[in-house]
Amino acid sequence: MSGHSKWSTIKHKKAINDNRRGQQFTKLAKVITIASREGGPDTETNFKLRLAIDKARQFNMPNSNIDRAVEKGSGKVDGEGLHEAIYEGYGPEKVALIIEAVTDNKNRTVAEIKNYLEKSGGVLGQSGSVMYLFDKKGILSIKKGAEPEEQMLKIMDLEVDEVEMEGELIIVLTAPNLLMNVREKITKLGYTIESAELSYQAKSSLSLTNDKREGLEAFFDSLDELQDVTNIYSNLEELDD
Repeated sequence: MSGHSKWSTIKHKKAINDNRRGQQFTKLAKVITIASREGGPDTETNFKLRLAIDKARQFNMPNSNIDRAVEKGSGKVDGEGLHEAIYEGYGPEKVALIIEAVTDNKNRTVAEIKNYLEKSGGVLGQSGSVMYLFDKKGILSIKKGAEPEEQMLKIMDLEVDEVEMEGELIIVLTAPNLLMNVREKITKLGYTIESAELSYQAKSSLSLTNDKREGLEAFFDSLDELQDVTNIYSNLEELDD
């Protein structure tokens, strides 16, 4: 699927398996807090919060951590002055980047990201310098059943943009404002949704040789380790598993 972020899958697996679990929980909690603050603590009416909590549960974040993050956002517990921010730029090999962050100090965050990109041979761009290369989409990962072709046909009848099989999953792209509606319809069909999120999908992909891609792995890992970075999207071509 053109533009589907392979890095989100790599990041998911790495966060579960390495010793950065605590750091990942902190980042997920910040996203939950902001979602709760913006739309309230009820996941039935606050879809952004539901997506944030679902993602936290994918990482096996304890319910007590989730509840505390929701309470911070709703004002029941003293919370931090957190803000969402989006940064655009280029990394090594001129790979285009959209970087989402949650921060209590925008000056610190922009300085850290700018310094890291420049040290790595990239550059931090202005707003709009990279965004035009991407489309914002809703993306759902659905567990493949015994008859995946029939699953795909039924899903195609819904308001979706694209449906493809990837390994043991069926990947569905939707318009961002239709993600909640499509998710509910897929659930009513009896299919298991592994994940649902909003994502930036590249309109076209950057193809690199294997040795250059390997060099980028360390770049993405270190960028992901910056304390305020929550999501990274790139136009790097996805390779088949």
